[in-house]
Amino acid sequence: MGVRNYLIEGVSGTGKTSVATELQRRGYHVIHGDRELAYQGNPRTGEPLDPSQYQQDSLDAAFRHRHHLWDVAKVKSLVADQNHPICFFCGGSRNFRRFIDLFDAVFVLDVDVTTLKRRLAERPEDEFGSKPAEQELVLQLHATKEDSPKNATAIVATAPLASVVDDILSRCGEVNQEPR
Repeated sequence: MGVRNYLIEGVSGTGKTSVATELQRRGYHVIHGDRELAYQGNPRTGEPLDPSQYQQDSLDAAFRHRHHLWDVAKVKSLVADQNHPICFFCGGSRNFRRFIDLFDAVFVLDVDVTTLKRRLAERPEDEFGSKPAEQELVLQLHATKEDSPKNATAIVATAPLASVVDDILSRCGEVNQEPR
């Protein structure tokens, strides 16, 4: 979607959706990956899981997390369409390794454990990370960084949202950081 494309990743509760919303408010083109590209699929093959074979409520948090994928063909198609000068893809995906090389840069939002626990506790009940088992998984992933893209630029996301977005935009060479 952009001449330049950026991926913004991070564990649940680090602020990916908030950053995406603020970038949109400022006039940037944003893909909400967890809403527009995500599905439950086989992490090795990318094949979607057959919905008749599972009930979302019965799956444990680790299973749902491991199978949370983005449609690689759609990501490639969106990146190839250069109708916008810049595009931000925001969200988490367990198959990011299959398309990460398409991005000009990758940013990983990071917060301290206290902030992460608070944000997860404040989540609506129907959002991933709101249940105790999901929170435990998110805290483990945060501690180990096992799902974080390597060679990504870490962004401290405990600052006020406007400052976090300003930091990302400055790293993208964007001088005009207020709404376009």
